[in-house]
Amino acid sequence: MGACDPLGRRAARYDRVTGSSQDTFLRFVDSLAAHLDDHQSGGAELAARVHLSRFHFDRVIGAVSGESPARFRRRVLLERGAYRLVTSQKSVLDIAVEAGYSSNEAFTRAFRRAYGTPPSAWRAAPRRFQLPAPNAVHFHPPGSLRLPARSKVTAMDLLTRMVEHHIWLTGEMITRAERLSAGQLDKPIELSVDDDRQTVRSLLSRLIGQMDMWNCAIANRAYDWSLEEHESTGAMRQRFAPVAAAFLSEVRGVITEGRLDETFVDALLEPAQVFTYGGMIAHVLTFAAHRRTLVVLALNDAGAGGLGWGDPMRWIAESA
Repeated sequence: MGACDPLGRRAARYDRVTGSSQDTFLRFVDSLAAHLDDHQSGGAELAARVHLSRFHFDRVIGAVSGESPARFRRRVLLERGAYRLVTSQKSVLDIAVEAGYSSNEAFTRAFRRAYGTPPSAWRAAPRRFQLPAPNAVHFHPPGSLRLPARSKVTAMDLLTRMVEHHIWLTGEMITRAERLSAGQLDKPIELSVDDDRQTVRSLLSRLIGQMDMWNCAIANRAYDWSLEEHESTGAMRQRFAPVAAAFLSEVRGVITEGRLDETFVDALLEPAQVFTYGGMIAHVLTFAAHRRTLVVLALNDAGAGGLGWGDPMRWIAESA
């Protein structure tokens, strides 16, 4: 860069200022995570923790995050409160106090403004607990803050992680098998992944139901287990079409939008739990692989085969 290049000097100065602001913002996020329950400290104390005056603190954090430090902190505390509502048995008042509110009423007003419904109603029918934010920094269970990922989890990343899991699990199984006697190693396996006795009917119904369950969990609807009670193949076919289409649409949307590492609340569990979309997809594929294999082998034995082992390798090659 030449000595008479004012544009270059200006660009370099901008990079230094921007980098410094980002560093300050990261220090603020770290400090906030460490002192999230310190409700006595005001703006001056927050600024002092990152070694800035109150004026420059508000200016820098507001410019980088798109919201004032106070608003940023209130939003994160409300997100944590929403998470606590569905994952704990604490009263609304206890959660309000934990979030820094002096009364149930004040917390309820703030919560209703943010989520469009009061805390008690949200607890009964929870949705995504992350609120819209210009900086993509959110409360991250169990008690921290999560910055936006520098690199999003992609479909290829998920596939790689599933292979890595397969290799890890195989190695762990070999390690444990070394503890068994010859008789234990050679004993026929008659185990099931489900509680009930497995049949072609029950396994096919569960394969549909597994997708339907996650459709319901994401949409916060109850799943009707009675659908799987001796379901006819005609009923399976009728249920399968919309369930599979909805599940595939959700998966494609998550992958296309780069949301594999995004979390959602599964309020159908007791207690409610938080999962990532990528983890949910990996879970479905893992348990579905076992059930599919049992079904195709049973169909072969019944003279209704033609699917081989249900191996996806040939199907992927042919569809490509």
